[in-house]
Amino acid sequence: MTVESTAARKTTRRSSGTKRTASASTSTTKKATAATASEPELVQLLTPEGERVQHPEYDIDLSAEELRGLYRDMVLTRRFDAEATALQRQGELGLWASLLGQEAAQIGSGRALRDDDYVFPTYREHGVAWCRGVDPTNLLGMFRGVNNGGWDPSTNNFHLYTIVLGSQTLHATGYAMGIAKDGADSAVLAYFGDGASSQGDVNESFVFSSVYNAPVVFFCQNNQWAISEPTEKQTRVPLYQRARGFGFPGIRVDGNDVLACLAVTRSALERARRGEGPTLIEAFTYRMAAHTTSDDPTRYRRDAEREAWEAKDPILRLKAYLENEGHADAAFFEELEAESEALGKSVREVVRAMPVPDHMAMFDNVYADGHALVDEERAQYAAYQASFEGGEAE
Repeated sequence: MTVESTAARKTTRRSSGTKRTASASTSTTKKATAATASEPELVQLLTPEGERVQHPEYDIDLSAEELRGLYRDMVLTRRFDAEATALQRQGELGLWASLLGQEAAQIGSGRALRDDDYVFPTYREHGVAWCRGVDPTNLLGMFRGVNNGGWDPSTNNFHLYTIVLGSQTLHATGYAMGIAKDGADSAVLAYFGDGASSQGDVNESFVFSSVYNAPVVFFCQNNQWAISEPTEKQTRVPLYQRARGFGFPGIRVDGNDVLACLAVTRSALERARRGEGPTLIEAFTYRMAAHTTSDDPTRYRRDAEREAWEAKDPILRLKAYLENEGHADAAFFEELEAESEALGKSVREVVRAMPVPDHMAMFDNVYADGHALVDEERAQYAAYQASFEGGEAE
């Protein structure tokens, strides 16, 4: 599947300048239509081979230092993700949802945010959490079952992970409506996957955000699979086109191109801040790992499909560009590799040293002023715990 940019294809056709007969022209047009019918129309600034291309509406000018920063973000996020997967396999975590292959979508969109913007994630936005300054080990504490997130959402402007599919888009819409009423010029970024786009909550959030002109950007990471269901089993049209029916713009971006994700998300956030309402971004990417560590993707998808997407790896793509343009040398990559290994070691040590929380703490802070039913449940659970300590439950 070619992911050449829409603009590049149009430019090529316009610049040929060769006269054709009517029949030849018709034949060529039919072939071109057939060839592009299966190709996604998307914004791309960096090809899978690491070549820089231009786009008439979305472009970005970054320094060599900024480019290296994006590369570092993706490499360290992938290293953290790989360590988390290994820890789950070793029995240290109950579950893990890998982001392997989606680093560009998350780092690109995450770095487009301002400090005063607010993010509503799902349960796979580890790269966005990294961009918002959330301690990675807090994410692991949640999947280990020793905390409920571990970070203060108001400190990082990054909400707690949401397991219920799609519900966070309604939370994001309501928060954005509140921002508008307060007169602030910040924006909200809501993440969800292609599977969650089938949920009623997502479509309801589209209605409210459009009608109330809420400053929210919906960022759908279309990784092709909603667990074992492919995208074509969920929708008859490209996901980004759904926005048109709700009265706001939608755009599809190459989700493996960190530069395009950054440029498109930054533009959409600025549009929201200007009071022009919501935008839907579909990041066309691929989940190279399992849905979660409880999933076996070999049961429902072919190895050839994954191999084709591995050739579009977002990290290798940016690395090729950095090397070709002389923006990074061998020393940079070596130092980053060492930093990556240090991160992995640190994550392992912190996770294994996490204390087991007090079981009774789950009853604290349920209500601000306490509740009789919670008190009753606390007493019942205390008696149950005592039965395992040799005591008789009263």
